[in-house]
Amino acid sequence: MSLLVVGLSHRSAPVSVLERASLSAESQAKLLQDTLAAEPAVEAAVLATCNRIELYADVDKFHAGVAELSTLLAQHSGVGLDELTPYLYVHYEDRAVHHLFSVACGLDSMVVGEGQILGQIKDALALGQELHTAGRLLNDLFQQALRVGKRAHSETGIDRAGQSLVTFGLEQLADGRDTAAWAKGKRALVIGAGSMSSLAAATLARTGVAEIVVANRTRARADRLVEILNQAGGTGVAARAVEMDAVSDELTRADIAVSCTGATGLVLSAEAVAGALGIDPAPAYEMPAAPVAVAAPAPVQPDEQHAAWVENGSATVIAQAQAAVRRIPAQSTGPVRLALLDLAMPRDIDGGAARLDGVRLVDIESLAEASADAPMAADVDQVRSIVADEVAAFGAAQRAAHITPTVVALRTMAAGVVAGEIARLDGRLPDLDEKQRAEISQTVRRVVDKLLHAPTVRVKQLASEPGGAGYADALRELFDLDPQTVAAVSRADLNDPNRGRS
Repeated sequence: MSLLVVGLSHRSAPVSVLERASLSAESQAKLLQDTLAAEPAVEAAVLATCNRIELYADVDKFHAGVAELSTLLAQHSGVGLDELTPYLYVHYEDRAVHHLFSVACGLDSMVVGEGQILGQIKDALALGQELHTAGRLLNDLFQQALRVGKRAHSETGIDRAGQSLVTFGLEQLADGRDTAAWAKGKRALVIGAGSMSSLAAATLARTGVAEIVVANRTRARADRLVEILNQAGGTGVAARAVEMDAVSDELTRADIAVSCTGATGLVLSAEAVAGALGIDPAPAYEMPAAPVAVAAPAPVQPDEQHAAWVENGSATVIAQAQAAVRRIPAQSTGPVRLALLDLAMPRDIDGGAARLDGVRLVDIESLAEASADAPMAADVDQVRSIVADEVAAFGAAQRAAHITPTVVALRTMAAGVVAGEIARLDGRLPDLDEKQRAEISQTVRRVVDKLLHAPTVRVKQLASEPGGAGYADALRELFDLDPQTVAAVSRADLNDPNRGRS
């Protein structure tokens, strides 16, 4: 296994960089295809969410793989390599497995313990399967990550350590007050009808708002979401759908607005928010007075230090860069007339709206800061223990699987020897009846199976331990196995249409 992941997330990069580096569905597909066409990679998968972009690959060369994957991320994200490099992190082999399992459990999320990442991991695997870029290693890895994430949520109280991004965002808007009491009777505008917007609408309905208005570029999706909300029993919410061009009018009547669309530009400008409130726009948000010099990252080493390429070596640089590029000013003071929750990446709502009188804005960046200060539940330690155990088990399984084609080839060769000897016996003793011939054949096969049983079981056990990869080579050498036969077994296993399907 030579698993490599190169990526950036809310932990390594400021929101301004993540916004520009976001990948569309089309860009993700092209990135995977180009990664597979690159020399170091034989498998690839991309995990792209609102707060992370990670490229996973099975590579044959570490340094070449890091260079190639970093270059491809830069090309497809639209952020120059020199600018992107300081924010990239690198994980290799077991450290890469540990990282994905931690992500699947919600340990690396903005809100610790949130479960939405599992659906995003499943989507990443499905895309790799659809484009045939995910082979045996990545199929096994992502399927196991999904199982580890589900195990963490079912066996621990990690759900108590965090909440969905929507719930956490509403709590931040409530600013310390009980969310249900704060939301009761309010009118809410939800912009977008995708998975996150639908979750926001459902959460608002459960929280106790009086009305939800859904606006979406595709009216049919907005109508469908409204139908679901109106069918939900017990919430008492009135829901209706409007066209996107009605957002400005609806904003004048709204107390809460939640936006999460796939738009590449702003959906709500500061001027539009000011117009809805009937006030003058606030001054434009400020850019940093002077650029901050960003040092180049330290050279990547193919040992245990490679995982800390950015997290440790460039931590100070990242902190300086984050402070330098932050463009959202402090919140306005006074009574809140309009609460805005922006869950989109890139952002939907102009950060300058936060400076308007009577406006409170919570977005991805402020959620990340608030989540970093939140206390960690004791269950997190239990989840970390689960991750560590699962990483060890996955590594052992992969090492054991590496020797399986060799063991199969050995048994195939032995079966061929038995068949040849039985055929020779038939020629020398043609008068044997069918019962005698069957008994002799069965006896010879039992002898061969018993001779091979102990060494093949033992070699699988040894191969599953760290440093056990050499046992496959030893078997091939000792029994003079044809490398083409071993490779054929590997290809048959890799091309199994039922393998790793989600």
